[in-house]
Amino acid sequence: MQSIFGTDGIRGIFNKDITYDLAQKIGFAFGCINNDTEQVLVGRDTRVSGDLLLKALSSGLNHSGKKVINIGICPTPAIPFLIKKFKIYSGIMISASHNPPEYNGIKIFDHFGNKINKNKERQIESYLNKINSSLILRNQNDIVENFNLLDLYKQSLIESIGNNNLNGMKIILDTCHGSASVFAENVFKKLGTNVYVINSNADGSKINVNCGSTCLDPLKKAIKEFNAEMGFSFDGDADRVIGIDSEENILDGDHILFLWGRELMKEKILSRNLLITTVMSNLGFEKAWNELGGILIRTPVGDKFIHEEIDKQKADLGGEQSGHILSKINNYSGDGVLTAIQIANFCRKRNITLKDLLKTSFKGFPQKLTNIQLTSNNKNFKDLIEDNMNKLIKEKLDNISEPCRIFARNSGTESVLRILVEAEDKTLVDDISIEMKTIAEKIIKDKF
Repeated sequence: MQSIFGTDGIRGIFNKDITYDLAQKIGFAFGCINNDTEQVLVGRDTRVSGDLLLKALSSGLNHSGKKVINIGICPTPAIPFLIKKFKIYSGIMISASHNPPEYNGIKIFDHFGNKINKNKERQIESYLNKINSSLILRNQNDIVENFNLLDLYKQSLIESIGNNNLNGMKIILDTCHGSASVFAENVFKKLGTNVYVINSNADGSKINVNCGSTCLDPLKKAIKEFNAEMGFSFDGDADRVIGIDSEENILDGDHILFLWGRELMKEKILSRNLLITTVMSNLGFEKAWNELGGILIRTPVGDKFIHEEIDKQKADLGGEQSGHILSKINNYSGDGVLTAIQIANFCRKRNITLKDLLKTSFKGFPQKLTNIQLTSNNKNFKDLIEDNMNKLIKEKLDNISEPCRIFARNSGTESVLRILVEAEDKTLVDDISIEMKTIAEKIIKDKF
């Protein structure tokens, strides 16, 4: 059986890849393999399909003997925070993160607030094969609604900068019609900022559509229009963030990690001067961090792999170029709003703008990411394409004398092949990207 779990839980198009019946079975399977828990915390983002999937999961969980605490629309990091705070055994977030509205997903957390490991995923998948969905009663909905729990999470964000404040800072937020829409403005106002929010209504039909962390043009426009000093764009479930300064320079996850890590290094509270990131991070970041005396360890793409490596290395900070940042402030859960607050606070403490802060960051190597649409979502097919590409990439790299990196991988959240090309020479990056795209499309056509 092909695994239903990707790099960040289960994800796919609603009513095609993720159905009511599947969600119900997952709820039942998860409940059955966790005999020592009575309550499961459940939240969702704003997607139209979220409420139906919540009911399906709850029905399955109820049938397995579990009670559901529904906290409503919330950011993903609120789930692990509340699990830890109230010692709730487990939690589930219904979200497809940065994906378009027609997608949805299921992220499952254990009693430590960590995303479940491979072993747990396999247990759920194994149990799914034994379930007769007709035996699960749809009318079992033992759900306790407690929307006030989100207030405790919001308060923790405010308290994350101690007695400091962000009084008077002019900041734009793009909440992309997602989870951040229900609370981010309130948090930044309480911190004293002069905040303006775009794409602010919690509308699941518009979530991530031409806005948010994967589409920065609306934020750039708003920063200019309101003459703001900085802005932050979140994704659908607010677990990632990308920043923009007043001159449209981009603060991605690599720059956030470098600047945050350097801050902790100066304070001598960064264990072994170690940062954890992924294979996608910029070589310029690694070079600059090494020059500071830091150590950089790379993992496969996916915040759960970063989390595993953080645990293994006993590191303090890690993250992805896409804006997932994991810090001990929030129990190593990717948290876009927390990250935005910390960056703004670094600026306030130094009395500088984000533009000035970015000037002190590293100079990145030219980098280009190309997404190639795959003609099938079959895992064997996707693995075959990836293997063939990486064989050809190795041959290509053997014939390039200057520093260069080419990396191909299948997305764990979408049916696409991602090709990263990186070198000191931008022309070389552009030329190789075009060549790799042509090769990939030919392989896909030949193998399908």
